Amino acid sequence: MFRWLRNLRAVRPIPDAAWQATLARYPFLAERSGADVERLRSLAAEFLRDKEFHGAHGFVITDEVALSIAAQAVLPVLHLKGGLNWYADFVGIVVHPSEAVAHRTTTDYAGVVHEYDEVVAGEAMDRGPVMLSWQDVLASSVTHDAGYNVVIHEFAHKIDMHSGAADGCPPLPPRFAGTATPRDARAAWFAVLQPAFDTFREKTILAERFGAEAPWLDPYGAQSVSEFFAVACEAYFVNRAQLANDFAALVAMFDAFFRPDGR
Repeated sequence: MFRWLRNLRAVRPIPDAAWQATLARYPFLAERSGADVERLRSLAAEFLRDKEFHGAHGFVITDEVALSIAAQAVLPVLHLKGGLNWYADFVGIVVHPSEAVAHRTTTDYAGVVHEYDEVVAGEAMDRGPVMLSWQDVLASSVTHDAGYNVVIHEFAHKIDMHSGAADGCPPLPPRFAGTATPRDARAAWFAVLQPAFDTFREKTILAERFGAEAPWLDPYGAQSVSEFFAVACEAYFVNRAQLANDFAALVAMFDAFFRPDGR
């Protein structure tokens, strides 16, 4: 693995053949400007230098696996100030061959503890590793029209968690959206995100319970506002035009956050 990384203290350029194969497999990466694609390549090389990949259940981490994940993982921070510092709270990436079963324990409002198993395609742990299903990583090469991308989903959670538990609002830059204080910035963020989530959740419930037309976004986003943020980020980066048709104000706000330089 990483045959071109001979000196882990230095960033080694990604070989052209490997990079071109990645762009061909994931066309939403190649659709960006030439300057963005080159920065994406540079950030992916830094990501590969800094992160450690581990295969679960005998899964073998190849150059293709690592580079596919790296190229998609760095897309959300392409224009964010601080770049890969947004991912500084972890090193490990665990790759399963397919979906994994995660054991959950929750406590309801009455104080009753519930334990259950959930099948997941990925998981981002607070100040811990990221888990991904290779099957679902590969699927993102053909699911961009549906706005689905498990890598971006989990790394959006990491951005959300940068200042604490995931709540749907990442740390916002000073004077975001013309606000004067961090509190005002969060209020402005949720003034857009919360109504979008409420609308999406209502449409999802109507589809599931009463047979109404289902939203095109992954219904998992109806679980909570933090999951909606991650699902919306998936669509924003792989099918921005369709997301803008449904949530124009949300896309404008994401532009202000993810593209502060206006590019």
